[in-house]
This record gives sequence, C-alpha cells and structure tokens, in this order.
Amino acid sequence: MARMEGVSKSQAGLVVKLVYRFGPRAMKKLTGRDPQTGSGIEPIQIWAHQPKMMIGMGRFNQAVRKGKAVDERVKNLVELKGAQMIGCEFCVDLGSQVCRNSGFSDSELLALPRYQSSGLFTDREKAALDYTVAVMRTPVEVTDELFARVRSYFDERQLVEITALLALVNVDRFNAAFGIGSAGFSDGMVCVPPDRPDRAPSSARITGPAAQPGGTGIVS
Repeated sequence: MARMEGVSKSQAGLVVKLVYRFGPRAMKKLTGRDPQTGSGIEPIQIWAHQPKMMIGMGRFNQAVRKGKAVDERVKNLVELKGAQMIGCEFCVDLGSQVCRNSGFSDSELLALPRYQSSGLFTDREKAALDYTVAVMRTPVEVTDELFARVRSYFDERQLVEITALLALVNVDRFNAAFGIGSAGFSDGMVCVPPDRPDRAPSSARITGPAAQPGGTGIVS
C-alpha cells in the first residue's frame, strides 16, 4: 500500500475525473491486461493532489513517447532497466508486462538483470542498456568512451529520444518515494525485480500465487 492515499473520484475535479476515466483504458491497451490489484493508475491518483502538475507531467510523458526515431524494443528495454535501477515496484511490474505484450519472451525478461553476458540481446541493445545504467546512476557516469560507442549505433535524434525517455523514467522516483507497489499487471508471470541493495540479488521473480508457499516461487 502506498504511503498516502490518492484523490478519490468523488473529490476529483472535472479534468482529473476525465483522466481517471480514460487512464485505465490506456493502460489496458498498453499492457493487454487488466491490473490484478488496485486501479492500475495509482501514481496518477497521487499526482492528482496537484492537478496542474499532473497535467504537466502527462504532457511531458506524451511528448517523449511520441518520438518515433527509436524502435519500440529498444525503448521498452531501456525503460524497464531504468525502472529496475530506481527500485520502482509499480514500474517494473508494468514494464515487464508492456515488454511481454510487445513480444519479449520470458527468457529475455529473465536475462535483463545480467544482459551483458546474455546472448539474447544484440550489441546495439547492450550499448543502449550500458548507456541506461550510466545515465540512471547518481551521479551520472556517461564517459566519453561509452558515449562514442553508443553514438556508433544511434544518431543524434535517437540519442535525444533515448535520453529524454530516461529523464522521464527518473520521474519514477516519485512512485518509489510514495511506496506505490505493484498493480499486478505481471501477476503470476515473470517480472523483472526492482533493485534492492539491501537484499540478495535475484535475476527475476514470478508475482502472484506462484510466488506463495507451495508455488513455483523465485525464478533465478
């Protein structure tokens, strides 16, 4: 459960009510699945305490996602990896299902935490993921050598699009700070785990009933 409650529909203004109405439809289109826990728009409900900020973030989100210079596979990869590094449970649950719905295999999701040694990703995708890791670290650790390598695969427009997407992913810290948990989009299926420095690393997990005692449990 999140650390604070979102704005209820009865308390929401007209614009927020419209977002509440169409938000779940957009999420289902993106994921191909209804959330198994909660509304699936919990971050929006908390943003709704500041409607102007919510609208501004929505416009920024739309502007970044309208970019078409980079293929969806790479964008989905870097977004999920970035969310994993932040430790946002809501985002890795959602992102895992978005990737799956767009054609990723369970094997690819399982391999993402150790992508550098995996044969399931191309050199171009590994360069994008290396760039993601460097951008998402605090402080940012993009070296001249890394940038030159990434630039050998992506042109200027593509680099701006990827970096803007990672800037957007950084906003996921909002969700992590408020403790917004999984909405169950990946419930019962493979889900890339959020990074937890104080816990033993694992490559991936299955959420939902399979993770309960007697189920298939942790996938490593």
